[in-house]
Amino acid sequence: MLATLQTPAVLREAAPRKVVAKLGAQRGMLHSVETGAAADGPGVRFVYFFAGCPLRCAYCHNPDTWRFAAGRAVTIDEAIEEVRPYVKFLRMTGGVTVSGGEPLAQRAFVGQLLKRIHDEFGLHTALDTQGYLGANVSDEWLESVDLVLLDIKHIDTTHYRELTGVELAPTLAFARRLARLNKSVWIRYVLVPGITDGPEHIVRLADFLLELGPIVKRVDVLPFHQLGAHKWKSLNLDYKLSGVKPPSAAKVAEAVQILRERGLPAE
Repeated sequence: MLATLQTPAVLREAAPRKVVAKLGAQRGMLHSVETGAAADGPGVRFVYFFAGCPLRCAYCHNPDTWRFAAGRAVTIDEAIEEVRPYVKFLRMTGGVTVSGGEPLAQRAFVGQLLKRIHDEFGLHTALDTQGYLGANVSDEWLESVDLVLLDIKHIDTTHYRELTGVELAPTLAFARRLARLNKSVWIRYVLVPGITDGPEHIVRLADFLLELGPIVKRVDVLPFHQLGAHKWKSLNLDYKLSGVKPPSAAKVAEAVQILRERGLPAE
């Protein structure tokens, strides 16, 4: 099946560099926010979804976030005002997550935002990322991040490239760097029937995660779904997974069991 998932070159186009340069640290492109998210880090979260992403994942459920033009321009102060009404509640129940798209595609702006939220409000912060652009941020940038939600799409280099349009190595390098920095990580792995559910690949993923040591606090096995299929259609994109059904509960349980047997905190 993977051979049919070659992402068209037009969809693999990276984020426009000239737009990134114009945005800088004081202005970003915000796609949307969610005020009561329960699956984007510990507790109840306020989530910023930023526009722009260099990956073109075959199962992406938010292709509307790929391009910067899909967002609205905001200043740092404007972004801060979006979360301010919820600060007291978030201190007690959760925190703030930056997601996307890929938030590291706007690293200067997102870095400033995280620092202000972390320093001024004292809120728990989480970075939801694929890690592909991790080399572009400094260790100092990561100091304002309490938790990284790292999405590893596939552990095989060839399959990863076919599935996302980019290379796997930068993501693995970023994970190893997080281990060096002793930064807490939740791993996310989407289980797609016939693509990412092979037991041999899950074992390889487990072996890699074990190399990272105790920073891996949780591994979420997320069942593939079709909830974003209508977005592909509305954007006139060729959605090659339209015939793929979500994995059975038994298949998800099998993947979780493999990870747990290797000593990982899988759910």
